[in-house]
Order: sequence, then C-alpha cells, then structure tokens
Amino acid sequence: MNLPKVIADLVTAQNKFDSLAYANCFSETAVVFDEGKTYTGRKAIQEWIDGSNKKYKSVMKPLSIAHEGKTSVLSAECSGTFDGSPIILKFHFDIKDGLIQALKVTG
Repeated sequence: MNLPKVIADLVTAQNKFDSLAYANCFSETAVVFDEGKTYTGRKAIQEWIDGSNKKYKSVMKPLSIAHEGKTSVLSAECSGTFDGSPIILKFHFDIKDGLIQALKVTG
C-alpha cells in the first residue's frame, strides 16, 4: 500500500508510542477530532496522543487508503487495551505542504 509519507510516518510513530514524532506530523495549527473532543495545535495533539497511548496502548495496521477530494481516508485495524479490541477505524486526513492540517477519527 502506498501511503502518503506523513501518514506512513504517523503510523510508525503510533506503533512506537512516540507522541513527539506523532505530533510532528501535524502543522502548528492542526485540529484533531476524536471521541467527541477537539484538540487544536501541535502541543495539544501531543498531549492527547500521549494520554491515549498510556491509556490504550493502541497500534495501527493500515488496511486501505482512499482519496476523496483533498481528504485521504485511511482504514486501519487498531488493537490495544480497550474494550472491543481490535476494531477498524477510519482516519480522515487533510494534508497540506506535507503536514496534517486536520484529522477526524471515525468508527
């Protein structure tokens, strides 16, 4: 599967539980929507993913990617220490200049 570099970097960072490398995949003003909450800015995104990593120990296995206009949608099997693991989630990325501008995680 041919993932855009920044998405491949994000998956690698997630699977290593590297919250700094994960956050560095985003622009300074990026926005993340996950579990009904919004995180704005690289620092907030790093704090969110660090907390999520500690709580869920989630790893991602990319299954497919589709491109819908300016949005790339990654379907990935996510497994970790959460109820229902593993599950398939969709990650909706808006990418500009090699960085993620927005990410929305859906079931």
